[in-house]
Amino acid sequence: MNFSQLELLRVLQATAFNLSKAGDKLNIVQSAASRQIQLLEDELGNPLLHRTGKKIVGFTRLGERVLAQIEAIELAKRNILSIAREYKNHRDGELRIATTHTQAKYFLPGPIRCFRQQFPHIRIYMVQASPHQIVDLLHQHEADIAICTEKLDEDEQLAVVPCYEWHHIAVVPHGHPFAEQAVSLQNLASHPLLTYSPGYTGYSNIAKAFQQAGLQFNAVLSAADSDVIKTYVRQGAGVGIIAGTSYESALDGDLLRVDLSSLIPRSQTKIAYLKPLYLPGFLQHFLQLLQDGNAGATNVKPLRQMRSA
Repeated sequence: MNFSQLELLRVLQATAFNLSKAGDKLNIVQSAASRQIQLLEDELGNPLLHRTGKKIVGFTRLGERVLAQIEAIELAKRNILSIAREYKNHRDGELRIATTHTQAKYFLPGPIRCFRQQFPHIRIYMVQASPHQIVDLLHQHEADIAICTEKLDEDEQLAVVPCYEWHHIAVVPHGHPFAEQAVSLQNLASHPLLTYSPGYTGYSNIAKAFQQAGLQFNAVLSAADSDVIKTYVRQGAGVGIIAGTSYESALDGDLLRVDLSSLIPRSQTKIAYLKPLYLPGFLQHFLQLLQDGNAGATNVKPLRQMRSA
């Protein structure tokens, strides 16, 4: 058994069990990759991969258990490199963030600006994706931390840290009846609704509020992006339900903002990372900035202030 064989199994999963692509990533030909897997299976005495004919379709139960250990080894290797890099120069390195569009545009500019003032030589890479994809990026070691509202609590392999709480608002053009009347879930349900796609930005809390009130919740338009929702509200497509953090007074003054905090449960954005991940000093500093909700982040109250209020 050697590290190259173990790395091959990990890369094989990342390439959807395409042996040719896995070999390319490791700079070996397909026949050599196949031979290495066969040698490892022979040494362990059991198959690691399910095959249909010559096609690999997944891991056996043994393969899944071996892969879990391989992932631990891969993370340990990354931790060692991170420790060595920090020991050599604690102000140099990379910060890789996986997050959603809403967090990237409306929450992160402030914390990142403050972080850059303290650590100008740290390279920041940001990937915007769905919450499900964000979790995968952590496991694939394509991101160090994840920042979003949905999904993170569902993975036992992640350390999850509360970041800040926020609430939803409705946005409508000026002159809409909501400007003159108290808004309830009942009259919201009577209008065409535009909001987030399932799995994004507190969608579960919106659906839960309507369900508990015995009301049908059917959005006529769903999107992952607050700006898309606001665009179609401006076209008269219906009432938008968006995160309060994504309303920008300077840019959205043509839309009326209606507070829904008494109708829809508050949502909590969280930070997550793999539990055994080594956190260098600069990453610990960034996590602190996120939790403190520094003054540069607009429309955000840190969780600590929310709890003490």
